[in-house]
Amino acid sequence: YITSGLIIASGIFAYIQKGGFSLGVDFKGGRSYVVRFDDVKTTDEIREALALPFETEPEVKTYGDVNQKRITTTYLISDGTEDAEAKVEAKLKEGLTKLGTNYKIMSSQKVGETVSRDIKEKAIWAILLSCLVMFVFIFIRFKKWQYGFGAVTALFHDVALVLSAFIIFDGVLPFSLEITQDFIAAILTVMSYSMSDTVVVFDRIREYLTERNKSDIEGEEKIKVINYALNSTLSRTINTSLTIFFVLLSIFIFGGETIRGFAFALLIGIVIGTYSSLCIATPIVIDLDRKKKTEAKKG
Repeated sequence: YITSGLIIASGIFAYIQKGGFSLGVDFKGGRSYVVRFDDVKTTDEIREALALPFETEPEVKTYGDVNQKRITTTYLISDGTEDAEAKVEAKLKEGLTKLGTNYKIMSSQKVGETVSRDIKEKAIWAILLSCLVMFVFIFIRFKKWQYGFGAVTALFHDVALVLSAFIIFDGVLPFSLEITQDFIAAILTVMSYSMSDTVVVFDRIREYLTERNKSDIEGEEKIKVINYALNSTLSRTINTSLTIFFVLLSIFIFGGETIRGFAFALLIGIVIGTYSSLCIATPIVIDLDRKKKTEAKKG
């Protein structure tokens, strides 16, 4: 509890100090341009050429053919004047001219504030609805609200820690840590993995309590049985997590600049999800069950 609390507190402090998260085009709005080049240019070359005119590196992805790219920037997105579009396009041309090849702007699109606000709200609702469904599932499966509450608390804990890591390391690590739709996908993936891991741990606890006919035991004896159940799942949990971790690490290193933030969120999320299943979800169940029985005795 103390370790997690300190990390989340550090994240809140960094959030206040930095004035919020670095939001991507999905949540802040921006402009996208589909550009076709006569010669093949890498996304890194285009990104570096546009970094100075746009005052920050834009998002560049291959769009269809290898010589066609989609360039997305937040430059002047809050500028509501009529000539803002022309200014952005002028900066785009200024940067692309440095590449020394002919190009053609095939299309352009603006993601406005209303659209970005709608995406943000749907992302929040997606996370909250996922937590609600998880609680109902765990409650039905284990017939105790303590298990459901412990699992959902662990999910919120996972999201809070991943967000804390992003805000703490934003501007420190040499790659973008913007909050985008990819980040939301990573969060939901981490939640599903964490929940799967938590269910395995809870199943083993229930199995050990049932086998020993100790479902009604209390105090230190029950804690010993639960601790034994946790230890029995430890090797399986760590092996599974390491397998996924090494795959994600390869994606993080070799996957390219555009998905590095996404891979980073998954990397730390897998570690946090494994940790929370063992060190957050289960202790919460024990503490809540102990408190309930103490109150029952007093009554």
